[in-house]
Amino acid sequence: MSAEHDRLFIRNFSLTLVGLVLFTIVIILAALAIHNQLEPSENPAREAARLDRLQPVAGVFAGETGRAAAAAAAAAAAAAEPQVAFGGSLDGALIYERACASCHEVGAAGAPLMVANAWAGRIEQGMETLVANAINGIGAMPPRGGRRDLSDEQIEISVAYMLDMLD
Repeated sequence: MSAEHDRLFIRNFSLTLVGLVLFTIVIILAALAIHNQLEPSENPAREAARLDRLQPVAGVFAGETGRAAAAAAAAAAAAAEPQVAFGGSLDGALIYERACASCHEVGAAGAPLMVANAWAGRIEQGMETLVANAINGIGAMPPRGGRRDLSDEQIEISVAYMLDMLD
């Protein structure tokens, strides 16, 4: 009876394995059928990169239409140049209020508050170090306080304004 019981177990186990394999094959075939019905979508970033690679290295402009194309290209390049923040204003109060105050008034992300004791260890480092830290970022502070359009001169003026506020 033991040998008959073993044969019955092996037969049932084998049938179960065959059934699972067939079920797996059916699932795979169904997934392939569904996948093949879908239209492949092009990645827009990949398409833009491909078009950039296909652009000529330098444009050739000739005749009247070439002159117009050259002028249009120059205008587009000028428009693409980064603009200086706040119209290039060198008003330390304006720059502080619009770019720095959002963090330094509340101490966001560990920014020192605008009280003298919060700046005690920083002021001794000197103005050059403070300006360099503001330009390059330090700790959680991003470079240029998160305003990439601020010029070095604007940052220096805003740091000087902030130090004057502490006096």
